[in-house]
Amino acid sequence: MNRSPRAPGLPPVLVALAALVALAAATLVVGAVLEGRAGPVRDAVRAVTTATALGGLDEGAPGEADGRIGDREVTIDDDVPAVTRLDPELRAAVREASRAAEAEGIEVRLTSGWRSEAYQQSLLDEAVATYGSREEASRWVASPATSAHVTGDAVDVGPTDAAYWFAEHGARLGLCQVYGNEIWHYELRATTDGTCPPPLPDGAAAG
Repeated sequence: MNRSPRAPGLPPVLVALAALVALAAATLVVGAVLEGRAGPVRDAVRAVTTATALGGLDEGAPGEADGRIGDREVTIDDDVPAVTRLDPELRAAVREASRAAEAEGIEVRLTSGWRSEAYQQSLLDEAVATYGSREEASRWVASPATSAHVTGDAVDVGPTDAAYWFAEHGARLGLCQVYGNEIWHYELRATTDGTCPPPLPDGAAAG
């Protein structure tokens, strides 16, 4: 059997130098990520971080079928479970509001809609880990048993200018901001004359 000639080994000093160069390159990449310059690398890091927070990269982690949107830009017309499994009346109202906002030059996207119970539980678990207690976490994330997202009766709207547009004009279409600390969260709660109840301070106040 013929063999290719083996290249001579590198001197130890060159091996050490190569290791230092590789370390410096890795440091630059990490720095770029932290400063927001390395888009693709940053996105990969974010994806891994998010997957880890939601229980790892295993097949049981919540995905699109559970209503997860992630970093995607989703509209009320998209064919994804987070949208298609919303209450039909809520979806129609959000669609009408989105059209009205966009006529004024305001782009409307959904950051969340319907969620499975498993996805809602993963978000609650993550909130408890972040805030240090179930009590504090409940100000921001409801349990699967009480979440309006699980029943398809709530949407989270973005970006910020769209959320504020909904806060100002959504009531005439039945859409109300439910929690004072969540400008993005809307449900169909307006009365027939287009009046919304005062927002609750936060999710914990909902009981």
